[in-house]
Amino acid sequence: MPSSPTSHVALAEPIHLPPPFALVRLRESGDAFAHACRIAPESGAGTLVYVGRFDLAEFAVVLEPGDPLSTARRAFYAGMVALTDALRAYAPPSKTVAIDWPDAVRIDGGLVGGGRMGWPSSAHEDEPPAWLVFGAMIRTVAMTEPGPGVQPLASALDEEGFGDAGAVQMTESFARHLMRAIDGWQVDGFDSVARDYLSRLVRARKTILRIDDCGDLLTRRINTDRPERRELVKALATPSWLDPKLGGPGP
Repeated sequence: MPSSPTSHVALAEPIHLPPPFALVRLRESGDAFAHACRIAPESGAGTLVYVGRFDLAEFAVVLEPGDPLSTARRAFYAGMVALTDALRAYAPPSKTVAIDWPDAVRIDGGLVGGGRMGWPSSAHEDEPPAWLVFGAMIRTVAMTEPGPGVQPLASALDEEGFGDAGAVQMTESFARHLMRAIDGWQVDGFDSVARDYLSRLVRARKTILRIDDCGDLLTRRINTDRPERRELVKALATPSWLDPKLGGPGP
């Protein structure tokens, strides 16, 4: 198991991950996604990097797919299914957890975070990549007050009635649900992942959605023949939900 840069911090809340996950814990100033990409070549599949922040659940996991990059990139959708399942496990019954394609997560319309994916810059589309990294951030605590009577564009778990569910609980839940999503993919094929993902997607009325072998989203309006294509690889280049200045989900 990789050593943790903060293993000497005795007061840190413990994180319980199922096998085969191995925990790497960073301080608040760390970047889970960037660190996971740096150590992925040596650390191996199942390494989960966690940053203990007061206001965010931030983590990233290393994957080692056997498929060519062009199709293995669809693991991003398995990560998003696991991320939204982790939230749904703690969400009040009245709350809707939804996805803005491909990467933003909203609760009752308020942006709480999202997922992202990285791979080696030297990887070829027609060969299996040495590694993939799925990273996520979820805002757990709101740091600003929304104006009265205004539906906020951004939200946080504490504002949405998630109780005591914080960064540790979200990370543990994500790990469990990622295993379930990957198991479903292995047993029933990618269609099982695509079906779960598309069921959470914010979509226009009277449209039919499909994810192709390269992970692109195909949207066809009813009574039309030609679908609109949205390319996953281009969309993943810049996370739609991430504010670089804030270092977290945008407002």
